[in-house]
Amino acid sequence: MIELASIGKEKCLLVGVTLRGRSKGALNESLDELELLADTAGAVVVGRITQNLDRIDPATFIGKGKVEEIAARVAADKIPLVVFDDDLSAVQVRNLEKAFQCKVLDRSALILDIFASRARTSEAKCQVELAQLEYMLPRLTRQWTHLSKQYGGIGTKGPGETQIETDRRLVRTRISHLKERLQRIAQQRAVQRKGRTKHIRAALVGYTNVGKSTLLNLLSGSDVFVENRLFATLDPTTRLVQLSPAVTILMTDTVGFIRKLPHHLVASFKSTLEEVTEADILLHVVDIASPYFTDQIRVVLETLEELHAHDKPTITVFNKIDRLHDRSILGTLQEQYPNTVFISATRGINILGLKEKVLQVLTDEFVEETIVLPQTHQRAIAQLYNCAEVLERTYTDERVTLRVRYAKKEKKIIDLVVHTAS
Repeated sequence: MIELASIGKEKCLLVGVTLRGRSKGALNESLDELELLADTAGAVVVGRITQNLDRIDPATFIGKGKVEEIAARVAADKIPLVVFDDDLSAVQVRNLEKAFQCKVLDRSALILDIFASRARTSEAKCQVELAQLEYMLPRLTRQWTHLSKQYGGIGTKGPGETQIETDRRLVRTRISHLKERLQRIAQQRAVQRKGRTKHIRAALVGYTNVGKSTLLNLLSGSDVFVENRLFATLDPTTRLVQLSPAVTILMTDTVGFIRKLPHHLVASFKSTLEEVTEADILLHVVDIASPYFTDQIRVVLETLEELHAHDKPTITVFNKIDRLHDRSILGTLQEQYPNTVFISATRGINILGLKEKVLQVLTDEFVEETIVLPQTHQRAIAQLYNCAEVLERTYTDERVTLRVRYAKKEKKIIDLVVHTAS
């Protein structure tokens, strides 16, 4: 796996741009988050530089005067790293590194570096490496500038172009191998999920560092790794949670979302994020103490829509209410978001209320039913498998008995299938 070497705490400078239509407040909020990312990666932020632009400079992203200002600051303070809040092209990175005489990263590269340093399991390492290689592939030209000088004429076709093409071919081959390996892992996960069909499955989703792992530990009595840093959890962790003496569910903690999450990461973590798409119910955990929680909710909802999981039954869990100074907003939030619960996972506040809310949603949204059909009606049986979850199947004489669980919104379809087969 490709990892950036870390030697102590690197000093870094953050750079952000305000384009027409983007507010200064939104930029500061994004830079606050970028500073947290830099801290998680092991860097110390020594300053921020911003610029208002009508359009992006295709050569250097920012204006010429700002490039000179940053170069002077880097030289004066001996800063080894400059991090941009937006994605840069290969040409922009090359030009900026030449101007600054230091390493230049964009937001996506920084997030990828954090994921690389925090990947622990074989699956996570494969996913991160795939994302890194797909990110690096269009940027490989700058890795071989010492070989790529062409002077024209016969006999001057140097090894630079050959080396670049060879490297690209090697990267594409490695990407293909990683995708095959992740496909096998996805198949293994599908087999594992089949063994869990007797339980309702819930998934904890939300912005990074909102307390999902802490909540899972509290509900299940487990010891999932918890740290007050971004992306402490990369691998999904599933635990049994007892909601009542009669009801037990499986709850999965998933990787946190973040604004401008690189698409390579979303694609690479597909097998992990399938835990979200396969869940019966989602618990959307929100850090209510964050001044930016409304924007974080929007980012999570957009990511869920990208995963085609936005229409699942969802409980909005506002966490960290013990840190909230003004509680007058609780009533407004309860009206704005259906199925809302206010808790504190670290102090155990209103956890019983959360369990009751989950039980209520399960009762309101799902039905378990036993259906008996003739064995000859294979088409009807196949339709039931498509629109319901078959928990048990037994055969008696010429009939098959299916115990199924389905969402109440599917009841008309289920009734139609059964009526047609009867």
